[in-house]
Amino acid sequence: MASVNSIVGDDMKQETFLPDDYRPAEDEPFMNDRQVEYFRRKLLNWKSELQAGSRDTIEALQDGTRNIPDVSDRASEETDRALELRTRDRQRKLVSKIDAALRRIDEEEFGYCSVTGEPISLKRLDARPIATMSLEAQERHERREKVHRDD
Repeated sequence: MASVNSIVGDDMKQETFLPDDYRPAEDEPFMNDRQVEYFRRKLLNWKSELQAGSRDTIEALQDGTRNIPDVSDRASEETDRALELRTRDRQRKLVSKIDAALRRIDEEEFGYCSVTGEPISLKRLDARPIATMSLEAQERHERREKVHRDD
């Protein structure tokens, strides 16, 4: 009998088991299969939450279109809608950053600084899994931006 790998192909990824309480640790190899799977799931869950919120907003905006006779109430409603739309726009941009991070996972570049090539700390990645730079590189980048803004 042929092995499963020879039937489906060797390039098919095997699913990595991840306990519910797993957290990446500094004492394990950086970006091992479990860490990669942890961050993939974290990113996919975050994206799913953002998309669900976006659907809720669209439904609320469609349902919420009503004629409000009081000018003050109408202005307040319009302000709330504008704020909600700005928030959703920021979240839409965040989804594209999440997609980019997922692509970096697929390309095995996730977790490494785009400037120095050094590993990004696990604490930073856990707090901001879309990070593309180490904390040091990010701070240098922000200082340079500030200098150019102040000119």
